[in-house]
Amino acid sequence: MCRFLMMRSDAPFPTAEVLATFRRKCRESVEFQGHGWGAAWRAAGIWSRHKSLTPIWEDKFEIPKEVDFLIVHARSAFKDTGITIENNMPFYRDERAFVFNGELTGVRLRVPGRIGAEKVFHLIERAANHDHGDLSQALAATEALLLSKSDYVRALNVAVADGNRIYARCRFNESPDYFTLHYRDDAIHSVCSEPLDASYHAMQNGQTVTL
Repeated sequence: MCRFLMMRSDAPFPTAEVLATFRRKCRESVEFQGHGWGAAWRAAGIWSRHKSLTPIWEDKFEIPKEVDFLIVHARSAFKDTGITIENNMPFYRDERAFVFNGELTGVRLRVPGRIGAEKVFHLIERAANHDHGDLSQALAATEALLLSKSDYVRALNVAVADGNRIYARCRFNESPDYFTLHYRDDAIHSVCSEPLDASYHAMQNGQTVTL
């Protein structure tokens, strides 16, 4: 199951140490995170993106040294299937970007999307449209729907960015050491699949944060 990171700040922040730590944690993860990765970042008001099927710790691609918004996702494909670059996150639509870490089985819903994560993104967007764009409420509504329509939810961790804020929700039914999301909310606002340093706080199961 995947690893992800979202960070933003009002001022540019350095990326080298953050990315080095994230890459190392992906390489050392108890679950294989080598089915490719993707990233999006904003520097000088311009968004750029990168996706690769190379494991994140092997890819030599360099993100700019300073950005004010950063989104990174390392993929662990469900049952080692669907390993194509189109299935790498972040997924985007207009100003929104989405990352996912989890596993659901026996989902009884007809939803557009190539893979489960893309279907979850579609449901969040649909819920947000019903809630006048409120992504925090949309995350909770989507979770409730999926819990009621799935045989089992191992985990359902999501984060969505709208270019101004980060919205993240943590939900799991097993392996808390692996599935607990962590966040920091100071000069740099961030949510990550695991803490990058001592400034991060563990999210509660079922908690939503807006950063």
